Amino acid sequence: MLSFRMNRPPRLLLLIGLILLGTSLIANLLFLSKDHHLFSAAPHVSPPPSFEEELVEGDDSQKKRIAKIDLFGVIAQEIPGEIGSSMVDDVILQIRQAAEDDSVAALLLHIDSPGGEVTASDNLYHELTLIREDKPVIVYMDSVAASGGYYTAMGGSHLVAHELCITGSIGVIMQTINYEGLSKILGLSTLTFKSGALKDLLNPSRTPTDPEKKLVQDMIQETFARFSSVVTTERQFAGGKLPSDLADGRIVSGKQALDMKLVDATGYLEDAIADARQIAKLPEDAPVIRYVVPFHISKLLRFLGQKSESKIQLNLGPESFHLQTGKLYYLSTHLFRH
Repeated sequence: MLSFRMNRPPRLLLLIGLILLGTSLIANLLFLSKDHHLFSAAPHVSPPPSFEEELVEGDDSQKKRIAKIDLFGVIAQEIPGEIGSSMVDDVILQIRQAAEDDSVAALLLHIDSPGGEVTASDNLYHELTLIREDKPVIVYMDSVAASGGYYTAMGGSHLVAHELCITGSIGVIMQTINYEGLSKILGLSTLTFKSGALKDLLNPSRTPTDPEKKLVQDMIQETFARFSSVVTTERQFAGGKLPSDLADGRIVSGKQALDMKLVDATGYLEDAIADARQIAKLPEDAPVIRYVVPFHISKLLRFLGQKSESKIQLNLGPESFHLQTGKLYYLSTHLFRH
């Protein structure tokens, strides 16, 4: 008699799998019932998501503390957030959480960013100006705080830069690609129907007209005027005008920025923390906390499901970010591939 023996998965692995599946189902049901009233017919509006807190340094037994918020990488709505819909939303949620917390006496914004989208940078600046009416906002500019990163920093009450920080780059950029020459070589043509002469502005298949160039340049100048006005007002430049040696989009070091009155001091992160304690009139060992993303079982399961691979990469800019045609940026472009 022939007999066949089927390989069975180890019971322990099967048991672990069932436990993980059951835990995930229970956690998600609890999440839905708590935040979305799955088992209630009454309408419900969920409160804004919040971050958990983590002690960075200092004596956590004290009532008043400093909230440290990190602004790292390109400032863009298209970059997904951990809690909000974008990384910009995440930073705004943290700023508002610090603003509403009476135990937070000061906010420390740690910037390491080459800038990004115009409106995103302006939104962050606006949020900082709101909180600084009640609490001091100390900004620490790390490796890079250029263009939109510096624009955001203008919302601070006190600016500290590392001496080797790349900053400045006060300017605006918009770019597109033109493949008209390549189309002629390949024998391709583009047929465009439009309701007005300027409706296909930045069409990459043809040379832009003079009126189109003027329209774009006027928009660039209007946006630059906003940037320069914010810097001039916040840094209190004489004559209400941005100095000519800063108006050409150049980058400067933190040390040069201090000489040009773009920042209030130079130093390290610990110096910025010490300044924050002094400005907020807190003890030298006042606690510094930072906001962290709360744990959720779905994040663990997504992480376990990711494919791991080993490779060495050298990137001069974020791999997932490229300038988009038709968008205005406060961006230090020397760091990025186009």
